[in-house]
Amino acid sequence: RKMASMLSRSGAAFSRLERGLPLAKATPKFSAQRRSINRMAASSTSNRSLAGKVRDLGLKHLLVSFDDLFGVSRSKLVPAAMAAEVEENGAGFAGFAAYFDMSPADADMLAFPDPESLVQLPWEPEIGWVASDLKVRGKTLAQGPRNVLKKIIGRVKEKHGLVLKTGVECEFFLVSADGKSIADSRDISPKPCYDQLALMRQKGFICDLNEAMWKMGFPPYQTDHEDANGQFECNWDFDDALVTSDRHTLFKFTVKSLAEKHGLRATFMPKPFNHLTGNGCHVHLSLHCAKSGANVFKASEVGSEALDHELLSDQGRHFVAGLLSHAPALCAITNPTVNSYKRLSAPVTASGATWAPASATWAGNNRSHMIRIPDAPRIELRIADMSTNAYLLPAAVFAAGMNGIEQTLDPGAPHSSNAYEGGSIDKDCIKKKLPRNLLDALRALEADGQMCDEIGEECTSALIKLRLEQWHDYKKFITDWERLHTLDC
Repeated sequence: RKMASMLSRSGAAFSRLERGLPLAKATPKFSAQRRSINRMAASSTSNRSLAGKVRDLGLKHLLVSFDDLFGVSRSKLVPAAMAAEVEENGAGFAGFAAYFDMSPADADMLAFPDPESLVQLPWEPEIGWVASDLKVRGKTLAQGPRNVLKKIIGRVKEKHGLVLKTGVECEFFLVSADGKSIADSRDISPKPCYDQLALMRQKGFICDLNEAMWKMGFPPYQTDHEDANGQFECNWDFDDALVTSDRHTLFKFTVKSLAEKHGLRATFMPKPFNHLTGNGCHVHLSLHCAKSGANVFKASEVGSEALDHELLSDQGRHFVAGLLSHAPALCAITNPTVNSYKRLSAPVTASGATWAPASATWAGNNRSHMIRIPDAPRIELRIADMSTNAYLLPAAVFAAGMNGIEQTLDPGAPHSSNAYEGGSIDKDCIKKKLPRNLLDALRALEADGQMCDEIGEECTSALIKLRLEQWHDYKKFITDWERLHTLDC
């Protein structure tokens, strides 16, 4: 829904990229600011070492950060004087203490910072944040989410000469300290999407967030009040998949940190309230030639009247087919929590729609299906929620889509119906239902040998094991709903 207002802008950006041209320059209003925030990029050209960049930025400390299998960001605070040491030898962690399939008997897990990802935190200007790659005994940790994504990116580039570019729509709620209600007691409209007053009541936080993103090098082009009361979304430009993933996890950290500074609490929980729309993480995908930058999803010959799915090339259609074919297994990664399935296949919310799919179907510019093809052209995958791992999300999507290309799979005809209203699409939706709970999704991933092979057996086995433990823990709890409906049976 919010993408409607940006289609012409996004289309122009994609069009320039298809031809190997840079994106449009910043407007004059932001030119001076843009030069300021690009200071780090300039220093990276002249000084590639982490220590040199830290010195150029005047940092006193580094957050050496990584995400575990559950997408939890972990870090150590390292004095700037130790930047060269940590770049060469890594920062040590006990892997068992994070969400990995490891034990106290395992050797230290070392996080090696990637200097290209270093940013200065605007709200803590003496501290830099840097993403890291994980190793154990000198070998790449196969369970490391960032390692998994880099492996798949490298394999596809070497084999096919293609690179994946992604953009994400990150939604979140601002809630009370205990998380039981939204923070703004006046945000009660039954149709709150784009509500101007509700947006402006949080302008202090929103403006600080936008300013921070500008300074960290991924400026937002719009922020809006979303479809649920207390819900917001901030959009920034697409980029190479690894760059977007680093920004995705940094964005979540930034939102939570700035919310705390404003006396608020931010949550990315998929479905924090029964009656409200959940937090989606729609991901936009385009596949490009590594040499020319051309968008290979764009059909070579289309008429001037062509729209949405008609603009998609054969490779783009095969990619869609791969996503549809592996959709049940994908859900274990795109929707990895018990709560995720309160958002998928959810009943209509107070606003009149769920904005989440229930079936593995695709369409043109139609937001009621799992896959939407806007006019750019690009592919929008709409199943993921904000509990997804920022690195495993594009890794799994890339693997599934490329499997469709390699096997020249056919996605069938796109749908034009409103999937939320039923009608002629009912039978197809019933046949292609997505998993109804986390257990079903984990079983689907375990049974999908191709996906497990592409992501890596060690990573998928560890993920399935840990999430199954979480599922079994969840099953121990008796809910208020059960008491209400069964206590007097």
